[in-house]
Amino acid sequence: MTSMTFLTRILIVLCSLTTAAHFLRFGTLWEAAPALFPAVAAFFPRLLPRPLLILAALGGALLWANQGVELASWRMNFGLPWMRLALILGAVCLAHLGLAALMAGRAGKELFGPMGGTDAVKTATALLVGGTLVLAQNKAPMTLLLGDRFFPGSGIFWICLFAFHGTLVAGWLLSDRKGRTRGRIWTLFSAVFFAQLLLGLAGWSIFLMTGKLHLPVPALILAGPLFRGEGFFMPILLGVSLLLVGPAWCSHLCYIGAWDDRMARLGPARPVPLPSWAPRLRAGLLAATVIMPLVLRALDISWPWALGLAAVFGLAGVMVMALASRGSGTMVHCTAYCPIGLVNNLIGRMLPWRVSIGSGCTQCGACARACRYNALTAIDLAKGRPGLTCSLCGDCLPRCPHGHLGYSFPGLTRARARQVFVTLVASLHVVFLAVARI
Repeated sequence: MTSMTFLTRILIVLCSLTTAAHFLRFGTLWEAAPALFPAVAAFFPRLLPRPLLILAALGGALLWANQGVELASWRMNFGLPWMRLALILGAVCLAHLGLAALMAGRAGKELFGPMGGTDAVKTATALLVGGTLVLAQNKAPMTLLLGDRFFPGSGIFWICLFAFHGTLVAGWLLSDRKGRTRGRIWTLFSAVFFAQLLLGLAGWSIFLMTGKLHLPVPALILAGPLFRGEGFFMPILLGVSLLLVGPAWCSHLCYIGAWDDRMARLGPARPVPLPSWAPRLRAGLLAATVIMPLVLRALDISWPWALGLAAVFGLAGVMVMALASRGSGTMVHCTAYCPIGLVNNLIGRMLPWRVSIGSGCTQCGACARACRYNALTAIDLAKGRPGLTCSLCGDCLPRCPHGHLGYSFPGLTRARARQVFVTLVASLHVVFLAVARI
């Protein structure tokens, strides 16, 4: 380790401790704790991306410059000595600026490694997650973050922790070489969601968002508002997700889809293609999902009857997962039963995100063995594009031995498209993990 690398590490620790002490003096331990993250990263260089640490140092410089100006002005207004204070805080500000310069230069490269596309994706994900959660926390009429409910005033700590988790998720998705990481992350999301629901139903209302319970069945995102004539928050949230990442809502953000994914992975290693009548079945179920609630509402059917029908539909979906998906290795629930999946697929066709197949495809079928969405059948490969049921899960990408599969977006190379896509989907995933409750 060179002397400049050693100096960089020492400066990171000193700047972190100084900023943490400031927040501890004027705030709380919850506000001070995130300032120590860079100090930990100084000894575990792969913990945080270098661009994020540089931004943190610049943010610290801005903080201390602002504090210096405010305190010096205050002392000047009261005729008190201010020069020594200005020099001290100015030195702290310069230390942060010097640290940012060191981390951006050779010393930072030696300590943290070269900056690449993965670092940019991790940094962008952390900023998107943190910014979105700060905005949501300030605008929401209720306390969104669960940790903030248990420990009032700790919101900023949990926001920074979720931003850090966002860097991990983005890194895991980008480095996945076997197409299995997404499923594990997705399963964690579903487990957290339903654990909170079960604890809420057991009597701990703190685990619920509003206390207005509804069945966690994706079809009710559409059917529920049609029956009630109100409550369009979930359709709007789904629409925003679709605009950002297309049908990837189905493969990264749906709390029920993770179950189907688990069941399908317990089935045959090579998924069995769906029968030819499967698309017609799903279209019929979508039509029923739209028509049935309107009919029930027109007939003034009471909500317990509607709830019972929804429960039967949801339980039937679970049976489809346990029997059909596990037996075939294909996610039958998501590709042939769930009406919201069809809505997402149809809207996704009008959006620019795609998984594209290169012209040099040999149709070897290696990708088909990784696709649980029935989107890479022999017919689809012959056409040179994934089928309608493609949810942009990306499991097939590392399986192609020739590198002919990749994400595509107009104006972007495949590599850049993948980086942008992972940034968006990882950010949405972590934000949903932070706030998704019933």
